[in-house]
Amino acid sequence: MVLTLLVLTGCAGPKVQDYASETPTLDLRTYFNGPVRAQGIFTDRQGKVVKRFVVDIQCQWNGTQGTLDERFTYSDGSTQRRIWRLTDLGGGRYEGRADDVVGTAQGHSAGNALQWSYTLALPVDGRVWHVNFEDWMYLIDERTMLNKAVMSKFGIQLGEVTLSFTKL
Repeated sequence: MVLTLLVLTGCAGPKVQDYASETPTLDLRTYFNGPVRAQGIFTDRQGKVVKRFVVDIQCQWNGTQGTLDERFTYSDGSTQRRIWRLTDLGGGRYEGRADDVVGTAQGHSAGNALQWSYTLALPVDGRVWHVNFEDWMYLIDERTMLNKAVMSKFGIQLGEVTLSFTKL
């Protein structure tokens, strides 16, 4: 019985409500409004850095509708663009769409944290893989936010993306 309880407890990850009392409070409409720059890395399952990148993001909101125009520049010189179309559903809930996102991304914020889940259509070696992303974003101060995303497929972790956002 004790072993079963330990196993079940070990599987339970953090919930966004665990951060409800943390400050400063993350409001996506405030933070992602105007220019933001992010710098990040992708690490494989063994923790090896596979890619480094910079993202310049132009952000704007019109009421409950937001647009994040992301322009990636990778360490190998390649570039990519993703345009997120976000909706503030109220109560700390958000949804988002982008051309390479399968279906709709779902997010929930509380306190200084946002949990963001989505499936990305990721081109790999001439094929497209549907990879699940579980992002956790933490507002550190009014200009700085950290993001850790776990990538997985069929429940198997493929790697992690770590980002530091700076509001310009």
